[in-house]
Amino acid sequence: MTAKDCILTRRSIRKFKADPVDHALLESVIETASYAPSWKHTQIVRYIAVEGALKDEIARKYTTSWPGNGKIIENAPLLIAVTVIKNRCGFERDGSYTTDRGDTWQMFDAGVASQTFCLAAHDAGLGTVIMGIFDRPEITQALSIPEDRELVALIPVGYADEAPVVPKRKPVSELLTYM
Repeated sequence: MTAKDCILTRRSIRKFKADPVDHALLESVIETASYAPSWKHTQIVRYIAVEGALKDEIARKYTTSWPGNGKIIENAPLLIAVTVIKNRCGFERDGSYTTDRGDTWQMFDAGVASQTFCLAAHDAGLGTVIMGIFDRPEITQALSIPEDRELVALIPVGYADEAPVVPKRKPVSELLTYM
């Protein structure tokens, strides 16, 4: 599959087959995703794979702000929690900010890494959807995420049990401005 094919055919998957995701396959996806670019090559993104009872607990208890996400997580055999190491991305060695964006650059790195993960998963035959609406403090505690890390996104992972249609895209003329 070419990079363009991967980008054009990847869809957000919200219905999954019950088949488990082999750990070796997941590790291969993570290895590929590790090539995502990052601020000054800081590589701050870390992944936590959640399965079984803890995954289901997260789905039931910690998605009340958007209950539909809980149903998607329960349906998926695997949940990836995307975290970042805080206070590295966007900073100089002395602790000062490099740009006027302060520490917000870490969200850019997390987004790039999450999309790279999803494209690598798609190439490996897996479906994914990136979620941002969940009860972050509660999941952070349930996963024992250390103080120096921040939970950024959740990504349910599994074999797709649906084939969503391609959503309409805005024309290039609306997306691109020449100066």
